[in-house]
Amino acid sequence: MRASEIRKKFLNFFKSKEHTIVESDLLVPKNDPTLLFTGAGMNQFKEQFMGKNITYKRAASCQKCMRTADVENVGKTPRHHTFFEMLGNFSFGDYFKKDAITWGWDFMTKEMSIPEDRLWISVYKEDEESYDIWAKDIEVPEERIVRLGAKDNFWPANAPSEGPNGPCGPCSEIFYDWGKNVGCGKADCSLECDCGRFVEIWNLVFTEFERKPDGCLDPLPNKNIDTGMGLERIASVMQNVCTNFETDIFEKVNSRIREELGDGIFSSDIYVVADHVRAAVFAICDGVSPSNEKQGYVIRKLIRRAYLKGSFKEKPFLFNIVPSIVKVFKEEYPELDEKREHIAAIIEEEEKRFVDTLRSTMPIFEEMLTKDPKNLEGDKIFKLVDTYGMPLEVIQSITRDRGIDIDLEDFERLMSDRKEQSRKGSDITCDFIFKPDDFDGVPTPENVDEMPLDTKLEFIVKNGNVVNILNEDDRAEIVTLPQSARLYAESGGQVGDTGTIIVPGAKMDIVNTIETNGKKVLQVVVKKGSFKKGDTVTLDLDSEKKNRTAKNHTATHLLQAALRQVLGEQVKQSGSFVNDKRLRFDFTYMKKLTRSEFIKVEDIVNGWINEETDVRKEVKTLDEAKAEGALSFFGEKYGNEVRVITVGSRSKELCGGTHVDNTKEIGLVKITGESSIASGIRRIEAVTNDTAKDHVKDVLSRMIGEIKELSKNPDISQEEKKAVDIVTDKLVVDAAVVHEFEEEIRPALLEKLEKLRKAEKQRKKTGQNEAFNEARQRVDEFLKKRVKAGKINVISGVLENTNVQVLRSAATYLEKKAGSSVVILGGREGEKAALICIVSADLLEKGLNAKELIDAVAGEISGGGGGKPLFAQAGGTDASGLEKAIDMAKELILEKEQSS
Repeated sequence: MRASEIRKKFLNFFKSKEHTIVESDLLVPKNDPTLLFTGAGMNQFKEQFMGKNITYKRAASCQKCMRTADVENVGKTPRHHTFFEMLGNFSFGDYFKKDAITWGWDFMTKEMSIPEDRLWISVYKEDEESYDIWAKDIEVPEERIVRLGAKDNFWPANAPSEGPNGPCGPCSEIFYDWGKNVGCGKADCSLECDCGRFVEIWNLVFTEFERKPDGCLDPLPNKNIDTGMGLERIASVMQNVCTNFETDIFEKVNSRIREELGDGIFSSDIYVVADHVRAAVFAICDGVSPSNEKQGYVIRKLIRRAYLKGSFKEKPFLFNIVPSIVKVFKEEYPELDEKREHIAAIIEEEEKRFVDTLRSTMPIFEEMLTKDPKNLEGDKIFKLVDTYGMPLEVIQSITRDRGIDIDLEDFERLMSDRKEQSRKGSDITCDFIFKPDDFDGVPTPENVDEMPLDTKLEFIVKNGNVVNILNEDDRAEIVTLPQSARLYAESGGQVGDTGTIIVPGAKMDIVNTIETNGKKVLQVVVKKGSFKKGDTVTLDLDSEKKNRTAKNHTATHLLQAALRQVLGEQVKQSGSFVNDKRLRFDFTYMKKLTRSEFIKVEDIVNGWINEETDVRKEVKTLDEAKAEGALSFFGEKYGNEVRVITVGSRSKELCGGTHVDNTKEIGLVKITGESSIASGIRRIEAVTNDTAKDHVKDVLSRMIGEIKELSKNPDISQEEKKAVDIVTDKLVVDAAVVHEFEEEIRPALLEKLEKLRKAEKQRKKTGQNEAFNEARQRVDEFLKKRVKAGKINVISGVLENTNVQVLRSAATYLEKKAGSSVVILGGREGEKAALICIVSADLLEKGLNAKELIDAVAGEISGGGGGKPLFAQAGGTDASGLEKAIDMAKELILEKEQSS
């Protein structure tokens, strides 16, 4: 029986038992910051298990899951995966143990036709009710029912004695017996043996208690069912293969990997590649890109671990495996096929980066190992990881293969110190820590359309505590009764609405609006006076700010449509941020936009704005919206009803944000920046309306000033100067005519500016070459007059009327001609002084360090410097001290030489 058939049978079976079939949640749960990835079928039902938002009491799903705690075991065991699919059925205060057990047994023995004598059962040792159901109602022979302790058959494990506090309960597991010929072969082999004969395929969790702080287990008023059965495991049973990696789920993928890597590769390595690439494919499809943070770091690590299994190819190959994975899953997850090329491109780009990293760092790593072939200290590991970007797992793998000890403890200490420095250096602050549970006890307010609104201050949370009064400068989160339907709560990348709340003699600002369970929570700062719970207050909305935000949000939709028109339909939104000042749009694309693409996107968007098109906002079913071609947010999960924003024939998107009524309200869109934020993800930043016009004027002002300054260049002809004057004069007259600037003036200005820049650059280069040629004779004299500081050659001198660029060229020239030596040159240009020091690589071992020398003598020229051990420089304001600084450096070199 193929995995796709098992999946369908499971969902249809529970559909017949009146379960609502719920689509898989995303791999990154949107409303649960406590989870890095969705790791179980129950994660998306957390609210229902807590008695909230219960629109159905029975559910079943096939959930995409990711777990990385056992990543080292992938490929080594038959059943460990990072990505897997979890079949599950759930009850929220409805049916309980008897139905869950009966349906579990019926599905296994009737739907799957698994022989009863192949199934064994485990129950919690104190759960007599479950034991009796299995033994008496299902009539499983008692010798095949095993009582186990809280470690194996309680959720969470060992919860009765160790916690955590909260909902918990016993569980019962269904095992498949592969037979006496599999595993250890011992006569007393049982479910507790890890030899592989008995495989747990379904876990039924009975959440019936609440653990209290004193350790007591109090019965819950509403008991829940949470079950989980790995699709890969049941597939291995149904296809009679002892490893999940030989099921039809992996059959075509394994074959493709063998084509890429050849038949000589170990099966365990094939399994690692198959598992990790599959995980990356699904994660990228759900909006995760390889990066150095959070989920992105996990995917980067998996791609790199997979690549190392075939690194002998020395070129990317994992991206070629993507189509075989998509082919297996595209019926169940059609979005994989839609995003196939994008997913493959991101994986290939990540492989290329890793190849470059390995090529550049392996020689450094090998040199470290040559110096001490038995041990690798923590500081060297830290340098490889932090400075050179070599992954720790690569270091561990190579040293493990060569029998080299590594000091991980010291490495982790150094890495922890670095993270702490980064944290202290960050200027990111958070004035509010929003905890939805703080507002569970607040009744859901009535929504009214009035604004300004007279309402009652019902609930106040300050610093995580419920309080009854707020004073000046306090920051808090509040709920009012009733609340305004016109207040927009932060969502989908758009900031929440702001405004003011007043009573006679007191005022507080609303700095954001958040929604939880139908309640709009207002984050506030008290500006004047005080407020008490129960006060009748007047709440007003900052309408101007909201209007500016709406302009930016509609502009974001037009921007996506224009990007898709210019770059292709592979462009998909992967994130956004919209407030009243600017917009930010993240999208899937592999290359940097060219200047012409930039201009074209802007021109298209502004052309659409000038069409003065009405913007429609409609609520439709998700199926209707998809049928109409509405775009959805990359990595978002939608309900059955969605809001559709339509801008004529230009744009149609699913969106719950605020928007203008007509495009003419946007006025103008100006792109202010474009950058890469992760593999395959680029970011556009833009402004609209008056902010865009001000931005254009600022750019014009700067460019006019620069071009006028450059036009003073004596090498520019009179004809060129006249052309500059014509362009700049026109700009001064027509600066407000934005579209003419975009289409005609800007290209002419940029062309002229670029020509002038090149001419200026060439003039400076020619001047510097001439200056160096003039200084060369003097520099050669310095070389002839070299001195010895002990056994070390020292070449020094001061060049008059010399800038730092010429000084650098002279020092480099001397270093190449002199061989093993220290070069220390001074340059005098009016009162300005410069010092350059170069130390030959062979002298580093004698303790000489260019940066240390420069730091020690820079004070003589009233300056400071910096650099590296081989090359350093300083600048100062007292040129009279140059000779003294050089003499001091010679003395320091002599001291170092004598002490070594």
